[in-house]
Amino acid sequence: MNNIVAISLRRHWFKASLPAALLALAGCAAGPDFSRPAAPPVTSYTAEPLATQTASAPVAGGEAQRFVATADIPRQWWTLFHSPALNSLIEQALKNNPNLQQAEAALRVAQENVAAQVGAYYPSVSANFTPSRQKQALGTVSSNAASGAALYNLHTAQLNISYVPDVFGGNRRQVESLQAQADSQRFQLEAAYLTLTSNVVAAAVQEASLRAQIAATEAMVKIEQEQLDLFRRQLALGAVPEANVVAQVATLAQTKALLPPLQKQLAQQRDLLAALAGRYPSDAAPEQFELAALQLPQELPLTLPSKLIEQRPDVRSAEEQLHAASAQIGVAKANMLPQFSLSADGGSMASVVSQLFKSGNGFWTVAGGITQPLFQGGTLLHKKRAAEAAYDEAAAQYRSTVLAAFQNVADTLQALQSDADALQAAAVAERATADSLAIAKRQVELGDIGYVALLASEQAYQQARTNLVQAQANRYADTAALFQALGGGWWNRTELAVAAPSGDKQP
Repeated sequence: MNNIVAISLRRHWFKASLPAALLALAGCAAGPDFSRPAAPPVTSYTAEPLATQTASAPVAGGEAQRFVATADIPRQWWTLFHSPALNSLIEQALKNNPNLQQAEAALRVAQENVAAQVGAYYPSVSANFTPSRQKQALGTVSSNAASGAALYNLHTAQLNISYVPDVFGGNRRQVESLQAQADSQRFQLEAAYLTLTSNVVAAAVQEASLRAQIAATEAMVKIEQEQLDLFRRQLALGAVPEANVVAQVATLAQTKALLPPLQKQLAQQRDLLAALAGRYPSDAAPEQFELAALQLPQELPLTLPSKLIEQRPDVRSAEEQLHAASAQIGVAKANMLPQFSLSADGGSMASVVSQLFKSGNGFWTVAGGITQPLFQGGTLLHKKRAAEAAYDEAAAQYRSTVLAAFQNVADTLQALQSDADALQAAAVAERATADSLAIAKRQVELGDIGYVALLASEQAYQQARTNLVQAQANRYADTAALFQALGGGWWNRTELAVAAPSGDKQP
């Protein structure tokens, strides 16, 4: 009798303790807990210290710029160029660009996948109703119908409930992995946003540069045409040989030949701007860009290296991919552990629908199970090893992305320093060659110098004007590239405050 009581108590203890044990286990999850990688231990972007202020030049885009370490990047950083046409075009691009819309849709897909996986936390409930008509053998097997007839109807209504407790956190790790992938997709959306706005600015600057180069070439054509007219008048008077006229015709033709390639590039740039704005080339944007209409930002933000990994959306996306890979190790490990299941069925069965829920026709089943994988040909082990290798791959990809981000910023900073010096030198050269050409033209009119000297002055001036335009465009383009390299201020968008870099204020 005492043994029976002891067994009964042990059973009661087991029934009371099993749910508590399952809850205790549910507080743990198989696999490693993810921790964000530390910031790189560097304090500067370049090996040599950067000048705090760049050189200036008395031309469009020649303002001096200085780096401000404490300055934040506005979310609409392109407005710092003070170009209403540029602001309007970017606004159109953000509304209509299909690449951005594709990234937005991909984010929604990832978020819905997370929500779908969260559903595995809850019991699964289903109901079914099965009417059937059956015939039983009347020989040695008797019918189970109440009437004893061989042919009868059977109606079954049933409710099924099944539940798989997430004892070892396999589902939690799967949800964690999918959430990390959704976060990665969110940062990819920010990267697409940043890339789009940067591409629009770069294309606008390139259009302005091409227009300036075309204007410079047309001005050179006019100068050379005037010189050709002068030589023809002098030839008529017998003051110069015909060779001078022929040579000037050739020079003028060579300069005119520079225009078609520039005009082709301008047309292609206009097509690019239309595509970025979500338009067809036949519906080109009315906005046109000139270098003189763009204002160079004079204060440039310079993020601390320790914060760059928080601000770059590509780095944050790679970090979330690393997080997802870490969670998949937990999923693989949980699959190697026992799987618990609970199920319950209840319903009613009758030969007539009207008696389906009559007393005595009900039935129910309650069951539980534990499944422990014992042998699957090494499948689970190799899946775990594959998950660990995928984590190593994601870690290497993350480090590569971080290195590329720092290289991007360093290259841009070096370019800005060089651009300022190049623009200053180009402005001096353009003024000097313009003065030299004016002097040469007067000397030719007076007969002091020959045609060869004039040709050299014309070529020098033409090259100097082209160099100046390109130097101006480079400075605008590399300034925009710096905003892009530093992350573009996406954290100042209110709807993304939850993912903003630590320490940054939200609007």
